[in-house]
Amino acid sequence: MLTVFGSTALDTIRTPDKILKDVLGGAATFAGISASFFVETGLIAVVGTDFPKKYHNILKKYLDLEGLAIHKGKTFRYDGSYDKTLSTRTTNKTELNVLGSFQPVVPEKYRKSQFVYLANNDPDQNTKIIREFDNVKFSMCDTIEFWINSKRNSVIKMIGSVDAVVINDEEAKLLTKEHNLIKCAKKMMGWGAKYVIIKKGEHGSLLFFDDVIFPSVAFSLEDIVDPTGAGDSFAGAMIGYLASKNSTSLSEIKKAVVYGNVMGSFAVEKYGLDGLTSTTKAKIQNRIKKYQSMIDF
Repeated sequence: MLTVFGSTALDTIRTPDKILKDVLGGAATFAGISASFFVETGLIAVVGTDFPKKYHNILKKYLDLEGLAIHKGKTFRYDGSYDKTLSTRTTNKTELNVLGSFQPVVPEKYRKSQFVYLANNDPDQNTKIIREFDNVKFSMCDTIEFWINSKRNSVIKMIGSVDAVVINDEEAKLLTKEHNLIKCAKKMMGWGAKYVIIKKGEHGSLLFFDDVIFPSVAFSLEDIVDPTGAGDSFAGAMIGYLASKNSTSLSEIKKAVVYGNVMGSFAVEKYGLDGLTSTTKAKIQNRIKKYQSMIDF
């Protein structure tokens, strides 16, 4: 079993062509649903009493919800706007609400999870909760600008407590105070992460391990409508694939990164979670084959 810990949110997303208001989102939501195509996935998150039943039903379809808490108050909300190129997102508002005071508890059935993903969330909580699992074989975390700016030292400590960190290029530079991505990765590995995966959006990703650098291109798409959750879908697929193989060999981690790129491509094709929830295992495998033919020479 894989356990995903992080935020489940009500998002307001503003793109040049469409505005989505209070739609189901959150880092753990995207990551968990993406991972669920590969392995049974448990979710640890919190929502408020305002959380719509229809969204609870969507989560229930894909995830084990024993770790989902419902607290009195409002669900975590995020409001963001994309520019006309969809490459730059501006945060308009972040309301932690019930997430701000959440003290997560790992259900007994989750404690034996050998694979754990800490989605972008309070780094102090992430560092604390990873200790509650009995025998973690592979753990991975993500972080965002909000936590880097407000709790940089805690983010560094969190990176030292996991096997791998997934982070986008701009946030890697912000966190490490370096401008070269190789130097960024080396600094994070110096903090304790064994693997560093730097996401570069439409330009794919870079996997770093010791002296190995494994670049992988993004799956080429003509139409992208909403990049929200692409990075979380990438990370969820990556660790979900590894959990399904019960392996942490470098060759499987490289394949996991490719699956991450492919699942990210599904996420950006439609608005909100629709790209993930409308895909199937058969569609995923078909896109993997196309990806292989795309890079073969």
